[in-house]
Amino acid sequence: MSFAHTKLAEDVRKYAAYRRTLRELSTLPLQTRLDLDIYSGDIRKIAHRAVYGA
Repeated sequence: MSFAHTKLAEDVRKYAAYRRTLRELSTLPLQTRLDLDIYSGDIRKIAHRAVYGA
């Protein structure tokens, strides 16, 4: 497999992980999110950081 295919596969895998993390955080009950200091406006940033790093 060439570098471009490997990079593309990794990008697709990370994007799928980002979407999954985003969905999981979004579907947490509000009280659970608040207990974890996760506010609705921060969910995308948290999911992105979890998958792609800081």
